[in-house]
Amino acid sequence: MPDFLAPRACFRDPISEIFHAAELLDRAVDAHLADDRALTARLIASADMPEVREWVESIWGSASRDIHRVREVKGAPPTLGEAARDPRRKATGGQERALIERDGFRCGFCGIPVVRTEIRQAMHREYPRALPWGRRNAEQHAAFQCLWMQFDHVLPHSRGGRTDLDNLVVTCGPCNYGRSEATLEEVGLVDPRTRPLPRSGWDGLERFLS
Repeated sequence: MPDFLAPRACFRDPISEIFHAAELLDRAVDAHLADDRALTARLIASADMPEVREWVESIWGSASRDIHRVREVKGAPPTLGEAARDPRRKATGGQERALIERDGFRCGFCGIPVVRTEIRQAMHREYPRALPWGRRNAEQHAAFQCLWMQFDHVLPHSRGGRTDLDNLVVTCGPCNYGRSEATLEEVGLVDPRTRPLPRSGWDGLERFLS
């Protein structure tokens, strides 16, 4: 059996379909800006790939135990009661902008492109049939689930982590929710702050709002 707790960058290496889906969505935004709504809808729908959904579910779903384990670490920070935690859990708008400026539109763990919630919401309003976003995971667009930008606490908030820039990184939804409240050491992940990712031309589909 592989050593799931050996130091590694992320729970599971990204698959090529994730980057292909991101490319399709990038082309969809170009089509939208060119006022070709039919092509935009087709491209968005094409990015809703079952392979991407399987990758996401393998990290945060019921099968995730086959991808990662949690070990006991001597001296690890305990889970704190609500009263002992940083009273502000969510990053402020200013912090989010600073984190994007610092980290870019890439997950600090697995390196895949990410998209802000506000962009996905705007695209869903314009193309609700091509970009479903229901209440259950199975009713949500697979690529937008996968590329869902998060602002993750390196030391989890519930374990005493502060909501400040030094303890926050940009991540994708699967890497954030897959780790849950475990520390990096408990799941064998390398601290993303020690290995900055190369910048890319990916703009997080921000130009959709232009």
